[in-house]
Amino acid sequence: MMRLVRHGLMYGNLVEVSSPSMVGRYNRALEHLTGKQTDLKEFHIDISGFSPEIGDEFDDPLYLNPNGCNRQFILLNVAQKTAPLLNAHFSTSRSILRRFIEDNEEQLFALSIRDAVVGELVNTIFSIRTPLDLFDIRTIDVEADTVGGHVEAGDELTDKIQRFMTEPDGWWDDVLIAEMVELSKHTGDIIRTPIALQPQSFEQGNFYTSHYGGLYVFRNVKRTACISRQHLEADDLPVKHILTLQNRREIASFLSRNKLVEPVFEADKRRAESILRQKLDFIVIDTAATRGEDLSDVSRRDLRALKRKHHRDLPDEYHDLERVVRQLVKGERLPRITPEDPAFFYLLRSRHHADKQLVNMLLSELTPLDFRQLFICNKDSFYTQYQSWSDAKKTFAARFLSEEYVVDKVGTRTELFGPEPGMSGEDEDNNFRTEQNMGPWGAIPRDDDEDDDDDEDDD
Repeated sequence: MMRLVRHGLMYGNLVEVSSPSMVGRYNRALEHLTGKQTDLKEFHIDISGFSPEIGDEFDDPLYLNPNGCNRQFILLNVAQKTAPLLNAHFSTSRSILRRFIEDNEEQLFALSIRDAVVGELVNTIFSIRTPLDLFDIRTIDVEADTVGGHVEAGDELTDKIQRFMTEPDGWWDDVLIAEMVELSKHTGDIIRTPIALQPQSFEQGNFYTSHYGGLYVFRNVKRTACISRQHLEADDLPVKHILTLQNRREIASFLSRNKLVEPVFEADKRRAESILRQKLDFIVIDTAATRGEDLSDVSRRDLRALKRKHHRDLPDEYHDLERVVRQLVKGERLPRITPEDPAFFYLLRSRHHADKQLVNMLLSELTPLDFRQLFICNKDSFYTQYQSWSDAKKTFAARFLSEEYVVDKVGTRTELFGPEPGMSGEDEDNNFRTEQNMGPWGAIPRDDDEDDDDDEDDD
């Protein structure tokens, strides 16, 4: 894994904490939340204030996330907003934290000059005992204050100022005035520099969770589903379909009938040809690495030689995609590929909607040989799979990602997945019509248990 760290592909963009004053401030916040302190003199933190070094020191990667369902956070600096979120149990947690920081950036900046800001992403449950408990999480409330309680004191001072200004005898209330003076010593001038944080609540709609081996929960769609990595012992979930990643036909039908995906070649066939050729290269690399080839300095010419050498050994995904690319180049009708074919999901990407990142994350699990999409959309799964790869594939993947992706992350994501959805989550491209998103080659056959009554809402 150190190869990934050296290339900036793991633990990248964390915030360094090295000055004695900031370490001391972090320790006060840590003791306030957990009753513990670190002996480390320098470490790095993510957007929530979690430090992988301190996690190792405590032998507890969940020291800020007890039970994995109410994430606590420590903000030393608003610069944390661009850092990643490590050990995330819910796909929505990082976006909620970033939105909270951005919406309160001025107040948080003023507060963090004095003290660390601590808080929690609060939902209605405190532990997850069954998969059904996940469906009780509907909203996430963000609660925050400094270790010294500046926000609470500011709210109290605001109330007393209001009393002082409105009560008839407020001007002569010596006790009230004395209390205001004492509070102002703690809060500073809240008239010129307000320190109130706006209460915020975020809806937990469709999401991924790492609980129970990994679950994709789609409940804010017309035809609801829960898709798990492994068989789930639960038949009481409030969704229409309970699927595993092996239910390829059912997943394809679910994605299509909810209009969540489109073929990669729908918008620009020339760009799609380039994307698919790269996917072919990744499959070749996997096969060549398995057969002991040296991939330390592979050129385009070397890749062509590897394709010729191992052509018969390449998996079905390769041969199906190769036929599609060949027909794209000729401008002829594309060969028909069904959900049962290994290459099917390699030809899809998410449409432009609020759950675009979540859908692309799911697709990355269905296309594991495309290590680039896996890294971009699903880093935890990438790190897990990376450990089982040969050294040759690890070397190639690390070099490719550092040279081809890290140097232009935004451009690569735009090329692969199209523009990011707006904050409203509205579909902003009128060119995506319903009939264009039924599947790469037209409508995907309905499941046997679905009939015309499915045109009504399932919820």
